[in-house]
Amino acid sequence: MGSKFLLPAFDNPALSSQLSFRAALRALAEPGLIQTLPAVQPIAGLASATYALCLSLLDANTPVWLAPVFDSPVLRSNLGFHCGCPIVENREEALFAILDTRELGDLVGFDGGSERYPDQSCSLIVQLDALDSGECMRWQGPGIEIERLVSLPLPPGFWAQRERRNQFPRGLDIFFSAGESLVGLPRSTRCKALAQEAS
Repeated sequence: MGSKFLLPAFDNPALSSQLSFRAALRALAEPGLIQTLPAVQPIAGLASATYALCLSLLDANTPVWLAPVFDSPVLRSNLGFHCGCPIVENREEALFAILDTRELGDLVGFDGGSERYPDQSCSLIVQLDALDSGECMRWQGPGIEIERLVSLPLPPGFWAQRERRNQFPRGLDIFFSAGESLVGLPRSTRCKALAQEAS
C-alpha cells in the first residue's frame, strides 16, 4: 500500500462513523426516505455519501468488489488503510459491492444468501448522480405505512434484474447514494412502476 495515495477520512472518525452507520440502518428500516450522512471528502470517484458508507460499513471481515470505474490504486489504498477490507476480484466472494449505473443491467454473481443464512448476502452500494428525476415507482412493504413514491434515475432493465435476484428471504439489499445523501432499498420492499399500473 503506497502512503502517497492516502487521503484524510472523517474529521471525527468515531462519531461520524456511528452517525453514518445509524443513517444506513434507518435507510433500510424506512425504504425510500432520503437520509443525510456526515460529510467526508470525496475520493477517487466516490461521492461523499458513498465514501461515508464505506467508512462505516466496511471492515476486515467484509470483502468488497469494486466496479471497474471505481477500481484504482487510490481507492484500494484508502479502503485498505481506513477500513481494512479485502478487495476481491470475483463478485461471488463479496459481502459488499460498490457500483455505478453501468453495472445495474447485470447483477448476476452477487450472493443473495441462502434459505438458512439470508443475512449473508451481498449488499450493494450504488452511486447515482441524484436521488430523483427517474421513473416514478410505488414502493410498499415493511417500514412503509402504506406506500412511498420514489423516482431514482436507474437504467432500463434494473428492476427486472432485481426481481430475478430477489427470492425472499434471499436477495440483495441496496443503498443508493448521491452527494451526501442515501436511500435504502431492502430486499423486502415491493416496487412497481406507476406507468405499468396505468397501462
